Amino acid sequence: MINNCTELLQYDQDHIWHPYTSMTNPLPSFMVESAKGVHLQLASGEKVIDGMSSWWSVVHGYNNPVLNNAIKQQVDTFSHVMFGGLTHEPAINLCKTLVELTPSGLDKVFLADSGSVAVEVAIKMALQYQHSKGKTEKTRLLTIKNGYHGDTLGAMSVCDPVNGMHQLFSGFMTENYFADAPQVSFGQTFDENDLVSLKSQFEQNHQNIAALILEPIVQGAGGMRFYHSKYLKACRELCDQYDVLLIADEIATGFGRTGKLFACEHANITPDILCLGKALTGGYMTLAATLCTTDVAETISKGEAGVFMHGPTFMGNPLACAAANASLKLLIDNNWCEQVSNIETQLKAELLPLNSHENVADVRVLGAIGVIEAKYPVNMAFIQKMFVENGVWIRPFGKLIYIMPPFVIKADELTKLTSVMANVIACEQVFNKN
Repeated sequence: MINNCTELLQYDQDHIWHPYTSMTNPLPSFMVESAKGVHLQLASGEKVIDGMSSWWSVVHGYNNPVLNNAIKQQVDTFSHVMFGGLTHEPAINLCKTLVELTPSGLDKVFLADSGSVAVEVAIKMALQYQHSKGKTEKTRLLTIKNGYHGDTLGAMSVCDPVNGMHQLFSGFMTENYFADAPQVSFGQTFDENDLVSLKSQFEQNHQNIAALILEPIVQGAGGMRFYHSKYLKACRELCDQYDVLLIADEIATGFGRTGKLFACEHANITPDILCLGKALTGGYMTLAATLCTTDVAETISKGEAGVFMHGPTFMGNPLACAAANASLKLLIDNNWCEQVSNIETQLKAELLPLNSHENVADVRVLGAIGVIEAKYPVNMAFIQKMFVENGVWIRPFGKLIYIMPPFVIKADELTKLTSVMANVIACEQVFNKN
């Protein structure tokens, strides 16, 4: 076993493939020794404030005693049982809570392993639903450009086909339909012209469309774009008009991140299928859920197969369900709405003035999300090192320097994040301007 830090990092660099990283020219990785609250303690000595919530999941902070105890108690009872033919209290209580918390009408819950799998499940639900109704020609999906739904094959097929991360796989994936991304931002005056491309896709292709899938209100990894709630409401109306299911991917936006418990609430709509993940367990365990209406579930169950054709080995894992139950209770007990509102107010006060900076194209804030869109791509290795040296952990991509901090962050800790962001955009070495 290797225990020397230098040797560990060298082995990591030589043998371990990190997300979206080259094996011949890898970006450096920073070793974490411990974590508590909003802080990561690095082996190199730095203590950094995590502005990313570990990819938007650790909403209650690290090493949370409530979540720790929930998992400890469950592990002493049993850690896993198959979900085929067996069930257990943690899963039942979790599904009951999800049905109660999510938009009205989502009464059936399918538990999965990760966000990408939740999207795969949703896609399969939509396809099997249409097949069960005898509409076997409805085998394609409609989505909007600039979207991101995960890295598995079905999920990749509805990510942005040109500017997304998965275009090189285009020959292997189902060719789906893409409408232009909405251009009217959240909070602006809505323009009906924003719906022209979407309406055109419905009019021309509805006979072949099983479902419309999108990220409600916030397009995450596809560009951190915030769009108007009336666009989302129109999506619901068009789906109803053309007999197309609506899939809402709330893996990133669910559980309060946008200022509503679920982003669909901004438009006061209920999707036919809802995907959840990330913050579901407070970032402790990998777990996701796909919820659907009774109509979707019963139509599939009355179809040719008589069952829904999916069953992950670790479906309904008791440890993950115990963490999720504790996390959702903590969300309510901690008054997530006030937490997010305070973060939003502070982000607007401290980030929006940066709109006038010569290196900045746009600054936008919604809920506990703060985004600086630069005019130029960042030098990833340089900016990451600069962030760590200044005591924060922020992971930009492309031209986007953004934060999604834990809900438990304190005002002075959030100011530390935003002040470092302000300092970084003033540093010319941060940007690739050529």
